[in-house]
Amino acid sequence: MRIAIGNDHTAVDLKNIIVNYLTELGYDVINLGTDSRESCDYPVYGEKVGRAVADGQADLGIAICGTGVGISLAANKVKGVRACVCSEPYTAKLSRMHNNSNVLAFGARVVGDELAKMIVKEWLDAEFEGGRHQRRVDMLMEIENR
Repeated sequence: MRIAIGNDHTAVDLKNIIVNYLTELGYDVINLGTDSRESCDYPVYGEKVGRAVADGQADLGIAICGTGVGISLAANKVKGVRACVCSEPYTAKLSRMHNNSNVLAFGARVVGDELAKMIVKEWLDAEFEGGRHQRRVDMLMEIENR
């Protein structure tokens, strides 16, 4: 499985930790984020992750900025992306099980290294349940298509 990861300047260190963690877990990682701590614009990297997922270059995406909010908003502007900001593992798990999220976002200023790993692990291990949830995901996609 290929995972695209993107970040702004606030999340360089956490991105590198998560890239190493994903690699240890056996995932292929596409680094679309900055490696510089110079101020940059999170929408650029949120869009890159979103496009990589929507275009099929990656199966899933992870986006990290200061809070996770801005970069998730950018990713969600890409058609076909369902990005969720998650600051703890339970929401991450349910975002996959119920919402079929395909981009996980969190904030480097909000979660620590070990919590970020737990969030990523729960998200990756969860599977979409379909059923009544599929109808709701379809409704979300209909809104996007209007």
